[in-house]
Amino acid sequence: MSTREALVLAALALAWGGCAGATATTPETPNLGRAATAAEVSGWDISIAPDGRGLPPGSGTPAEGALVYVQKCQACHGEKGVNGPNDRLVGGQGTLASKTPVRTIGSYWPYATTVFDYVRRAMPFAQPHSLTDGEVYAVTAYLLNLNGIIGEQDVMNAETLPRVKMPNRDSFVPVYPWKAKTP
Repeated sequence: MSTREALVLAALALAWGGCAGATATTPETPNLGRAATAAEVSGWDISIAPDGRGLPPGSGTPAEGALVYVQKCQACHGEKGVNGPNDRLVGGQGTLASKTPVRTIGSYWPYATTVFDYVRRAMPFAQPHSLTDGEVYAVTAYLLNLNGIIGEQDVMNAETLPRVKMPNRDSFVPVYPWKAKTP
């Protein structure tokens, strides 16, 4: 479900809740806000699908991302994505089946587009949504490069990012409970 659909459903639920309380003796519903405008909804409808649907214009390289990373990411995630106070971002390949798995972008994440989506929506922690689309492409390229997934000269954009094959992509198995076979 897209963010837009979720907001529409939430608005309908609020509207229904206001109407459900109205009776013949109380014809007016309480003023519980207003419907979100299309511009407000579009500002939050920033989801990126695994196949790249929704990726914005822009591009970035690992070298550009290194500069952004040092300024806006390194304090939390450490130099080159390791040894920071927050989640480790680099390394861990081949550890997932071990007793001490290391879940990083390079070892665990199934889609490069998900990295872009997460960085765009939630980072930096103290200022989410503050990176430009070009900065997000660049940081994503830098992190993919540090994990050995793309080369130093590769450019990430709406065309190239969905084509990146993440090392753990084939280890994710979709689960559809309604299609499960019973013994």
